[in-house]
Amino acid sequence: MARNIASTAVIHPGVRFEGDVAIEDWCVIGALPAETDEPRPETVIGDGAVIRSHTIIYAGTSIGKNFHSGNKANIREYNIIGDDVSIGTHAVVEHHVTMGNGVRLHSLAFVPEYCVLEDGAWVGPNAVLTNSRYPLSPEAKTTPMPVRLGKGAIVGANATILPGVTIGANSLVGAGSVVTKDVADDAVVAGNPAKYLRSKDDLPYE
Repeated sequence: MARNIASTAVIHPGVRFEGDVAIEDWCVIGALPAETDEPRPETVIGDGAVIRSHTIIYAGTSIGKNFHSGNKANIREYNIIGDDVSIGTHAVVEHHVTMGNGVRLHSLAFVPEYCVLEDGAWVGPNAVLTNSRYPLSPEAKTTPMPVRLGKGAIVGANATILPGVTIGANSLVGAGSVVTKDVADDAVVAGNPAKYLRSKDDLPYE
């Protein structure tokens, strides 16, 4: 079992590596969230992980095989992340997020608490998922409205998905769109607010 862990990386107690991993300089794995009295939960990093410099992965997150992160990715606590997932440079994944196999988050993408990204979902650069209609409300943290991305859903660069929206399987959200309501399976939507354009099957792929 090969573990290429940089000497500057910080590996907290309770981290379990399930195979070969490469962890670059200044990464922090298994960090506890601030101001908690809970026991430290186990953090699991699957075989084949490549975690690039300055990435932080908090305690209680479980990551499958062949994970890749860009530089300075921030992955909070209690996330469940499948196999073959890529999380890009400066992307942020808040706590209690579930990601299926083959999910890809590009640079600077933001995924808030409790969102679900099913197998093969793809989130473009600077895209933002949201989970609270009234962020300053006292109930904002206790009544989140997470986004759900269906299998193979694609969210284009700089798009914003509003709280509680479901993006259907194999659908496509155009770059820069603001999605205010659920998107059907296999649909192409774009605009602000995003509107249905056509079936994904009708796209002129070359």
